[in-house]
Amino acid sequence: MPSADPLPPSESPTIIGGHEKARRQSTKPVVYSGSLDSFEHNDSTPTIGREIPGLQIEKILTSPESDSLIRDLAITVSERGVVFLRNQDVSVKSLIELGQRLSTLTGSPSSSGLHIHPITEAGSELGDQISVISSVKQKKGAQPTIDPLTEPSKFSSNGWHADITFEPVPSDYAILKIHTLPPTGGDTLWASGYEIYNRLSPATAKYLEGLTAIHDGNFFNGIAERLGHPLRTDARGSELNQGKNLQAVHPVIRTNPVTGWKSVFVNKAFTKRIVELTKDESDVILGYLFNLVSLNHDNQVRFKWGKNDVAIWDNRSNWHTATYDHNEVRIGDRVVSLGEAPYLDTESVGRREGLERRVTVDEKVVKELPVREKGETAA
Repeated sequence: MPSADPLPPSESPTIIGGHEKARRQSTKPVVYSGSLDSFEHNDSTPTIGREIPGLQIEKILTSPESDSLIRDLAITVSERGVVFLRNQDVSVKSLIELGQRLSTLTGSPSSSGLHIHPITEAGSELGDQISVISSVKQKKGAQPTIDPLTEPSKFSSNGWHADITFEPVPSDYAILKIHTLPPTGGDTLWASGYEIYNRLSPATAKYLEGLTAIHDGNFFNGIAERLGHPLRTDARGSELNQGKNLQAVHPVIRTNPVTGWKSVFVNKAFTKRIVELTKDESDVILGYLFNLVSLNHDNQVRFKWGKNDVAIWDNRSNWHTATYDHNEVRIGDRVVSLGEAPYLDTESVGRREGLERRVTVDEKVVKELPVREKGETAA
C-alpha cells in the first residue's frame, strides 16, 4: 500500500475529508439571486458550458451591484462548469480582483488566497498571482526525448486535468484570457465531473465515495529546472500549500460546496493511485474513470478562442485540456483562486437529482401562490 497521510476528520458526521485549516464557514449551497438574468446567454451543451455575450468584466467589477453580480457569476460557473466571455477589455489587475472575489463571495476559507504556481518565476513582470500560459514556455519546459523507451504518449487525451490538484488546498475557480493566438488551432476542451458522477451505477458511486487518491505534480520540479529558475516552495496561496513535495490526498468523489452536487475528482494528469486499493485494482478503476472523461464527447465542450476571450471554470467539478495542434505562438494570462480542502458531504446529491429537486420546489411554490379573482389586487 502507498504511504500517504490520511484525511483528517471533520466535526460534522456527514463530512468526509477536508482540513481544519481550510474549511468553509458553511457547507450549504450558495443561492443564486437573479442579478444576471438581464444578460442573454447561450448554453454550449446540455451538460456543460455557457456563453454570456453582453457581459464585460470591467463593468461588473465597478457596478454598484458588483457583489451580487460576481457571486451569481461564480454560481453560474459552478453550475455550468465553464462560462465564456468574448472580447474582454480587461486588465491583468482586474482579472486578479475578479479571481479573488469569485472565491471569497462564494464562501471560500479566509486562509485561501490566489495560487502561486510552483513554476512561476519569482519577481515576474505580471506578479506571482498570474500564471502565463505560453506555448513557448511549454516547449521550453518539456522533457527532451532521448530514450525511445521514455517517449511520451501521442494520445492527446492524456492532457485532461483539473488545475493544481497536487496541492492540499487546490483551486476552486480559474480565469484564463488568451491575448495571443494562432489563426487556427489551440482550442480548449472542458468536461463535466457532475455528469461523469451521474453516469456511474449507484453501487459504483457508493463504493467510490469511501475512497481517496494520491495526486502528484512532482514533474514540475524537472520543468522548473529546465526553465532555469527554482521551484516555488514558499506558501502558494495557503499555508498548507508549501514545500518541494507536490503531492496531496483527496476524496475520489467530492462535493462542490457552491452547488451541493457530487463530482468525480480524479484526473489523468495528476491522479496516480487510489490509496485503499492494490495498484492493479487502482489502475483498473482510474483507467475506467479517465475513459469516462475522454471517450464521452457528449459531455465535452470545445471552445475556439478569439483574441481577448476569457473562460472561467470551476476546477472542483470539471476537467479541461488544451489542444497542441499549432506551431504559432499562443499566450494567455491565468488567475487561479484557492477554495477549500476537498471533502465529500454524504448528504449531497448528484447534479441531476439537484436540478430535479429545484424543479420540484419551484413547482410547489407556484402551486401554493394564492389565486386572485379578476380585478383583485394584493394587500
